[in-house]
Amino acid sequence: MQQSEVCGSPCVLLLEPFYGGSHKQLIDLLKENIPSCSVFTLPAKKWHWRARTSALFFSQTVPTCSSYSLVSDVVVFNSHFNMDSFLSSILPFMKKIPDHRPKDLAQQIRPKCVVMNYPVQFPDVSSLLPEHKRTRHPCSRKRSEDDDIIRKQGRQSQDDDIIRQSSLLRPPCGSKTIGTPVKEVASAAQVKPLHIVWPHRWEHDKNPELFFNTLLRLKEKLLDFHVSVLGETFTDVPEIFSLARVSLDSNILNWGFLPSKDHYLQVLCDADVVVSTANHEFFGVAMLEAVHCGCFPLCPKALVYPEIFPEQYLYSTPEQLCKRLQELCQRPDLARKHVTMVDTSLYSWTSLKTQFQSLLTSDGP
Repeated sequence: MQQSEVCGSPCVLLLEPFYGGSHKQLIDLLKENIPSCSVFTLPAKKWHWRARTSALFFSQTVPTCSSYSLVSDVVVFNSHFNMDSFLSSILPFMKKIPDHRPKDLAQQIRPKCVVMNYPVQFPDVSSLLPEHKRTRHPCSRKRSEDDDIIRKQGRQSQDDDIIRQSSLLRPPCGSKTIGTPVKEVASAAQVKPLHIVWPHRWEHDKNPELFFNTLLRLKEKLLDFHVSVLGETFTDVPEIFSLARVSLDSNILNWGFLPSKDHYLQVLCDADVVVSTANHEFFGVAMLEAVHCGCFPLCPKALVYPEIFPEQYLYSTPEQLCKRLQELCQRPDLARKHVTMVDTSLYSWTSLKTQFQSLLTSDGP
């Protein structure tokens, strides 16, 4: 167990029983930006057991402190799916208790509940993007829009003669006529096989079986594609990974966890499509990171995904997933030319920082 600071002046108590991956990212982010945080964590192993028993462990190891509430004032969830699934599961779970069951727990907890999206620190990846992504990435589009505004303002202050002369000048940075023509970029991009990325924990709740079985079906159809399988591994790795490593060897570009964040972002920027096959997901940081890097997302029409992704990026059955990937393998340009209709800035720390600071520095809702 790791801990930082001890009980003294009033502070924020952060408990994280699964200190790894996106959980670690959030705790580190809050500790860096919220003053007087006291953090208690457990290693990121056996998350099912952490969820069941970590509260008992923390109750014996966190020192008694008058500034910690014994009962929460606010219960924060990172999605409506997370909140609703928790509240609706209370009664069925309580029914398993043979007698002396607590009553009306959901009714007592619901008024305290709020939904605050997970705050992601999205880096500037414009320098990592291939040319066909750079022309449609939000950062690049924003710079082009700024250039247009400056250009228009300049023209308004010039006389007609200068305007006529300026029309003969080379177009400014951001114009489609600079560098490789768009048609040539698209043609060059279309030649390369579709690059599919799966950036999730190597555990059964992410349903790797569906992902790899789908890729094997594509391979049976003699479709050309590349794949990068990223994400962290823990004690027990599902057998499907070792089997898929052999079956898909000729298609694999990257395999396994990338400790370098820059290398990880580069792979996401190089990829065309990001796929989730999860059976368990309350938010999905990796999917949003990939979308930020210009990937076309494909997600289950379930769990948290309909809250974040429009209908066109959702699939309901394994057959639908296979069909969508088959179409993209046959026409990689469909993914490479597409501008994903998901505003990742809504989930950025920049957008959500004030909400978190207000929540963690106040006495209640």
